[in-house]
Amino acid sequence: MALKLYLAGPDVFLREAIEIGRRKKAICGNIGHEGLFPLDNKVSKDATAIFAANRDLMDRADAGLFNLSPFRGPSADAGTVFELGFMAARGKPVFGYSNAPAVYEDRVAPDAYEIERFGLADNLMIAEAIRTAGGEITIVEEKAEPCLAAMAAFEAAVTRLRMP
Repeated sequence: MALKLYLAGPDVFLREAIEIGRRKKAICGNIGHEGLFPLDNKVSKDATAIFAANRDLMDRADAGLFNLSPFRGPSADAGTVFELGFMAARGKPVFGYSNAPAVYEDRVAPDAYEIERFGLADNLMIAEAIRTAGGEITIVEEKAEPCLAAMAAFEAAVTRLRMP
């Protein structure tokens, strides 16, 4: 059965976001799935409209595939993490991928606060949401530009969802 996969991540902030979305959707299509990319929505710059359109895409999706590559800090993009939690709370399967091979605790700069030391790919709430939903986080280090798109990790993750 083909899955509709919501493809979330900080990729939407890249200059070439539309092209990256097309490439990721094509990879999904090549293995029999349909990718739903947030920038497929034809909405204005209105925050309320963008939120509603993306929520509708998540509701249509059978599962979510989330780019957890660190963005603007040691952890995944906040919007992406919200979307992951939204879909997990709705009982949908969620999966992650990242271009960062270092575990979360090694990416966090030491300061006066405690650091989670569980050896996970990201914050425990992110990693455990994926694990308890039956998913996994696929990690493939890459340095090619734009590495934020994490194309190699995306392809490895979506290939694991190949239909029989």
